Amino acid sequence: MKIDIKPRYGLLIILFLLLVVYSLYQARALLVGPRIWIENPQDGDTVKSPLVIMEGQSKNIAWISLNDHQIFTNEEGAWSEKLLISPGLSIMTVKARDRFGRETKKSVQVVLN
Repeated sequence: MKIDIKPRYGLLIILFLLLVVYSLYQARALLVGPRIWIENPQDGDTVKSPLVIMEGQSKNIAWISLNDHQIFTNEEGAWSEKLLISPGLSIMTVKARDRFGRETKKSVQVVLN
């Protein structure tokens, strides 16, 4: 049994498939949601100085904060903030929200000796 597809319909099928693939590619931000990574300091680190530089990356975000204070990223999504911490255990939390209102957060615990 041979299926006979006219070239015109074949072109329409290919265009439809390309449209579906392109739509899924563009919807990846909607499907994945906001993402954040804390690169420095690592969770559980012990530091000697009260000045801590937090660094990280973010993707698919519209708003980001560190300990409930808004911070800003560069075009690639990288961010860096300086914090003064108290002796003992400090917990630093980064929250991010995308344009659809979905939120994610990551926390890091650091001990100052």
